[in-house]
Amino acid sequence: MYLLQGKMNAQTGKSNELSQILLEASKLVSTAKGCKLYLIAKDEHDTDAVYVTEIWESKEDHDHSLNMPGVRELIMRAMPLLNGQPTKGQELEVLGGFCP
Repeated sequence: MYLLQGKMNAQTGKSNELSQILLEASKLVSTAKGCKLYLIAKDEHDTDAVYVTEIWESKEDHDHSLNMPGVRELIMRAMPLLNGQPTKGQELEVLGGFCP
Protein backbone atom coordinates (compact mmCIF):
# COMPACT_ATOMS: atom_id res chain seq x y z
CA MET A 1 0.00 0.00 0.00
CA TYR A 2 0.95 3.62 -0.54
CA LEU A 3 0.47 6.37 2.04
CA LEU A 4 0.81 10.07 1.33
CA GLN A 5 0.86 12.51 4.25
CA GLY A 6 0.77 16.19 3.33
CA LYS A 7 0.38 19.62 4.89
CA MET A 8 -0.95 22.65 3.06
CA ASN A 9 -0.62 26.16 4.44
CA ALA A 10 -3.62 28.31 3.60
CA GLN A 11 -3.56 32.07 3.36
CA THR A 12 -4.60 33.63 6.65
CA GLY A 13 -8.31 33.08 7.18
CA LYS A 14 -8.68 30.71 4.21
CA SER A 15 -8.14 27.32 5.87
CA ASN A 16 -11.87 26.57 6.20
CA GLU A 17 -12.43 27.28 2.52
CA LEU A 18 -9.44 25.11 1.60
CA SER A 19 -10.69 22.35 3.89
CA GLN A 20 -14.09 22.37 2.18
CA ILE A 21 -12.50 21.96 -1.25
CA LEU A 22 -10.41 19.05 0.04
CA LEU A 23 -13.52 17.46 1.55
CA GLU A 24 -15.16 17.72 -1.88
CA ALA A 25 -12.08 16.01 -3.32
CA SER A 26 -12.43 13.22 -0.75
CA LYS A 27 -15.94 12.49 -2.04
CA LEU A 28 -14.68 12.33 -5.62
CA VAL A 29 -11.76 10.02 -4.94
CA SER A 30 -13.65 7.79 -2.49
CA THR A 31 -14.86 5.84 -5.52
CA ALA A 32 -11.46 5.72 -7.24
CA LYS A 33 -9.77 2.39 -7.77
CA GLY A 34 -7.48 1.63 -4.84
CA CYS A 35 -8.56 4.46 -2.50
CA LYS A 36 -8.56 3.17 1.08
CA LEU A 37 -8.52 6.47 2.99
CA TYR A 38 -8.61 10.18 2.19
CA LEU A 39 -8.67 12.13 5.42
CA ILE A 40 -8.65 15.91 5.96
CA ALA A 41 -7.52 17.29 9.33
CA LYS A 42 -6.71 20.59 11.04
CA ASP A 43 -4.41 21.53 13.92
CA GLU A 44 -6.00 23.78 16.54
CA HIS A 45 -2.59 25.38 17.20
CA ASP A 46 -1.76 26.09 13.54
CA THR A 47 -5.03 27.45 12.20
CA ASP A 48 -3.74 28.03 8.66
CA ALA A 49 -2.56 24.42 8.20
CA VAL A 50 -4.67 21.72 6.57
CA TYR A 51 -3.43 18.12 6.57
CA VAL A 52 -4.29 15.41 4.06
CA THR A 53 -3.66 11.72 4.70
CA GLU A 54 -4.23 9.32 1.82
CA ILE A 55 -3.90 5.54 1.70
CA TRP A 56 -4.00 3.79 -1.66
CA GLU A 57 -3.48 0.23 -2.86
CA SER A 58 -0.60 1.58 -4.97
CA LYS A 59 1.10 4.80 -6.04
CA GLU A 60 -0.28 4.18 -9.53
CA ASP A 61 -3.85 4.22 -8.17
CA HIS A 62 -3.11 7.56 -6.49
CA ASP A 63 -1.61 8.99 -9.67
CA HIS A 64 -4.61 7.85 -11.75
CA SER A 65 -7.01 9.54 -9.31
CA LEU A 66 -5.58 12.92 -10.32
CA ASN A 67 -7.14 12.40 -13.76
CA MET A 68 -10.66 11.72 -12.48
CA PRO A 69 -13.34 14.13 -13.73
CA GLY A 70 -13.58 17.13 -11.40
CA VAL A 71 -10.29 16.60 -9.54
CA ARG A 72 -8.24 19.08 -11.61
CA GLU A 73 -11.02 21.67 -11.21
CA LEU A 74 -10.85 21.32 -7.41
CA ILE A 75 -7.07 21.66 -7.52
CA MET A 76 -7.43 24.88 -9.52
CA ARG A 77 -9.92 26.23 -6.94
CA ALA A 78 -7.59 25.37 -4.06
CA MET A 79 -4.35 26.81 -5.47
CA PRO A 80 -5.23 30.53 -4.95
CA LEU A 81 -6.03 29.80 -1.28
CA LEU A 82 -2.54 28.49 -0.53
CA ASN A 83 0.18 30.50 1.12
CA GLY A 84 2.96 29.53 -1.29
CA GLN A 85 3.32 26.41 -3.37
CA PRO A 86 2.34 23.14 -1.71
CA THR A 87 5.27 21.00 -0.74
CA LYS A 88 5.49 17.40 -1.83
CA GLY A 89 3.79 15.17 0.72
CA GLN A 90 5.67 12.58 2.69
CA GLU A 91 5.40 9.19 0.98
CA LEU A 92 5.35 6.26 3.35
CA GLU A 93 5.11 2.49 3.03
CA VAL A 94 2.28 1.01 5.06
CA LEU A 95 3.50 -1.84 7.25
CA GLY A 96 0.17 -2.75 8.81
CA GLY A 97 -2.38 -1.74 11.40
CA PHE A 98 -6.09 -0.98 11.22
CA CYS A 99 -7.73 0.92 8.37
CA PRO A 100 -11.51 0.71 7.81
